[in-house]
Amino acid sequence: MEIGPPEEGAQAQSHLVLMTSLTKGTRTYISLIANQINGTFDKGWYDACAVMIRRLIETLLIETFEKHGASSEIKGSTGDYVFLRELINATLSTSSWSPSRNLKAALPKLKDIGDKSAHNRFFVAKRGDIQPLLGDIRIVVQELLYQSGLKN
Repeated sequence: MEIGPPEEGAQAQSHLVLMTSLTKGTRTYISLIANQINGTFDKGWYDACAVMIRRLIETLLIETFEKHGASSEIKGSTGDYVFLRELINATLSTSSWSPSRNLKAALPKLKDIGDKSAHNRFFVAKRGDIQPLLGDIRIVVQELLYQSGLKN
């Protein structure tokens, strides 16, 4: 008899943050991260939700730069990918691909909530921190899925 959720995680009860259709047909790890985002929001684990949103955005930015043959723009001197702050700065100034005005405006807001949840020991995210960002989350994820070629 298995105790707890399945080894690979349970399905989210709703898709209030990211619709399943948005990540369906992309890479498995993208869909699984989106499911975790939805599941943590369902449960009211808003810090976990914010950190997973941050992780998905970071992943999709890397995928996008790679798709456009511009991964060197987001690698440091050691050859490793840079942190999210530098990824966003590179996105705001890139000429390798064309990020939209909406994407450029939303990225700093999503980074901010993810950073607070991950790094500020006095901050505890609430639904009211995530809910106003739902439109921005969709805009950023959807655009990056298309820009990265993971969605047609």
